[in-house]
Amino acid sequence: MKLIATMMLSVDGVYQGPGGPDEDRRGGFDRGGWTAAYADADMGPFLISMFDRADALLLGRKTWDIWEPYWPQHDDNPFGKAINALPKYVPSTTLKDPAWHNTRVIGDDVEASIRELKAQAGNELQVHGSGQLLRWLLERDLVDELNLRIYPVIVGDGLRLFPEQGQTHNLELLDSRSTSTGVMIQTYRPAGRASFAGVGE
Repeated sequence: MKLIATMMLSVDGVYQGPGGPDEDRRGGFDRGGWTAAYADADMGPFLISMFDRADALLLGRKTWDIWEPYWPQHDDNPFGKAINALPKYVPSTTLKDPAWHNTRVIGDDVEASIRELKAQAGNELQVHGSGQLLRWLLERDLVDELNLRIYPVIVGDGLRLFPEQGQTHNLELLDSRSTSTGVMIQTYRPAGRASFAGVGE
């Protein structure tokens, strides 16, 4: 399976609390819900087609905690039906005996376990949100495609996907589109390390 990561980002790189004011208040964050103003009819079909390609989900613990009380109560829409039915893998040392259907905890040797999942037959192992996990996966070159949905807003506070110092990555642009409200959907393939040179060299 390919590991496909998708993330909602503000222009200034914030991923925290896109869905609502109380979604993720870590660090006293009070600017949640910054995607709401940009909802339109374009995004639904795009997301449905994405979930149609998934054979399993790989979720960070925080994202799993946000989704777990919500999606089992919304099995009557395409997103809920897919999310509830798919296997959900969660790297965690503290999550024990999860009640949510099809949740499987990865407790030991996370990198080896993810490489084993990727080696299985199938289409896509998808990461949704899960900023800390996605950063960790990128550092280890485990991401095959990176889908960024960039919202035309500067949040000015909150957790950011990319660290101030970290691994370099060249990215090959595979697809680019925009919605009617100005959300840019950019799909990249990691393509080795960045190179550095002077202009014209």
